[in-house]
Amino acid sequence: MRYQEFPPPPGLAGLVDCLWLSETSGGPAALPVSHRVLPDNRTDILWQDNGTAFFVGMMSTWFDVPAARRLRTVAVRFRAGAASLFLGPLPLAGLVDSRADLDQLWGRSAADRLADALWSVARSDAERLAMLADALSARLALASPGARAATALVTGLASRGGGVPPVRTLAPAVGTPGQALALRAVAELEASGGALRVEQLAAALGVSRQYLAAQFRDHVGLSPKLFARICRFRSARAAALATEAGAHGRDWAGLALDSGYFDQSHLIRDFHDFTGNSPDTHVGKG
Repeated sequence: MRYQEFPPPPGLAGLVDCLWLSETSGGPAALPVSHRVLPDNRTDILWQDNGTAFFVGMMSTWFDVPAARRLRTVAVRFRAGAASLFLGPLPLAGLVDSRADLDQLWGRSAADRLADALWSVARSDAERLAMLADALSARLALASPGARAATALVTGLASRGGGVPPVRTLAPAVGTPGQALALRAVAELEASGGALRVEQLAAALGVSRQYLAAQFRDHVGLSPKLFARICRFRSARAAALATEAGAHGRDWAGLALDSGYFDQSHLIRDFHDFTGNSPDTHVGKG
């Protein structure tokens, strides 16, 4: 399988995590082929050369994608809370571990027009990526300028480790206090690597844990607790993949503490929940 990620153009930075391409070559009919995808606190839209185009919601666990035949894909990956700027209001909580056809979200005419442009004639990867970036920029232009600016500000500051504007500053631009709250919560959780407890986050934002959870589900899709778990798991996984195992294997207990886990057993549980394997088995496979 070929998979490549590309940084978004400047006008989409802070809202779009990356543009990406993939190509599966398939395999013998007697030997099923699949690719395991892990939760990443992101949402995607995929355009495939078989004519399908669809939005993929937040993931709460891993899943295996069949790759039984040759299939080419060009796609966009959105940062948490940004997809609605390109798609309109979405039932994000209802799309967890699920997908929706793009024609249901953009309308058949708009969805088909981009799909045809991407795949109806031979194009280079660079041409398809440029075409996708232009289409996304056009969709973003339909969103509220204040919403675009506020979302980009929150995600951009979080990615640089900077401070996050208060909810009262964001709310008028974004449109609703609930969305502003969710965007700031996302930024705070990502900046902490998932180490920030939901109780602490709610207190810092001046709301109850229940209110924060409700707004977060509405505007992000997951609960803030699960979102934080996935942040923490991804941090631990990246650290494990970046280090060589010693004579006695990796120091999983130390890595767990460094990544914000209470103990090693919680890290092991997250690896099982989010990869389907133990830490040693998964990292060994990686």
